[in-house]
Amino acid sequence: MAGELAGKTAIVTGGSGGIGKATVELFAAEGAHVVIADIDADAGQALADAIGAAARFRRTDVSKREDVEALVADAVDSFGRLDIMFNNAGIACAAFPDFLDDTLEDFDRVVGVNLFGPMIGTQAAARVMRGQGGGVILNNASIAGILAGQAMMTYRATKAGLVHFSKSASIDLARYGIRVNCLVPGHIRTPLSSFEEGSEDGNIGELSRAIDQIYLSNQPLKRRGAPEDVAQAALFLSSDRAQQITGIAMPVEGGVTTGDPVNHLADIVAARARILGD
Repeated sequence: MAGELAGKTAIVTGGSGGIGKATVELFAAEGAHVVIADIDADAGQALADAIGAAARFRRTDVSKREDVEALVADAVDSFGRLDIMFNNAGIACAAFPDFLDDTLEDFDRVVGVNLFGPMIGTQAAARVMRGQGGGVILNNASIAGILAGQAMMTYRATKAGLVHFSKSASIDLARYGIRVNCLVPGHIRTPLSSFEEGSEDGNIGELSRAIDQIYLSNQPLKRRGAPEDVAQAALFLSSDRAQQITGIAMPVEGGVTTGDPVNHLADIVAARARILGD
């Protein structure tokens, strides 16, 4: 449905790369004015320039209340209203494989970006949307927020908190016609989930294939997701097609959160045959 965001204004935080960039480009293609928020000024401004008059860039550290409030004010000043707030910006914590070795030195920064930022973004946007009679707020979480697992405990905790906050905010803000939903991407091919940095050109393909095999081991659909997959989900939840949807955590993860894809019964039968000679 071309042009389904025509006349609407959206903010996308973390908008200069990965899921954010794909969403900015899709929203603009669907007719929205988009304010790109990021700490990467060069990439953000380049993206705004490439899109043209429908986009503008504002450098924003989402962990700072004053930055987020100024961002929302800038969107309204520039385009007259705010219809969609996509709190997409997020960072990983240090990748300690064992929690007992984790220094937790980045705890405050990760919580500030991944949880406090979306909370402030939701609040600032909703204060504008309340006066307009409604709007859409999207918060970008992760499968790490709904599936327990080893390692990266700070990241997991912030994303779990974001899912619960989003559901709670959806109840609080429904009286103003504001829908709040949460996206739950998993194993999406972005710089945040990439471990290929530092590899040589000659072995990056092999390393990428090995990493894909690990990521896909617990994913029923054997395809790594792309930023565009999440952008399409964001478009749907932001559109008038989703007017009756609020308070959900929408997985975009090839079925990872649905259940274990390992056929344990087949493995048990095989083990029985091997041991008992069945």
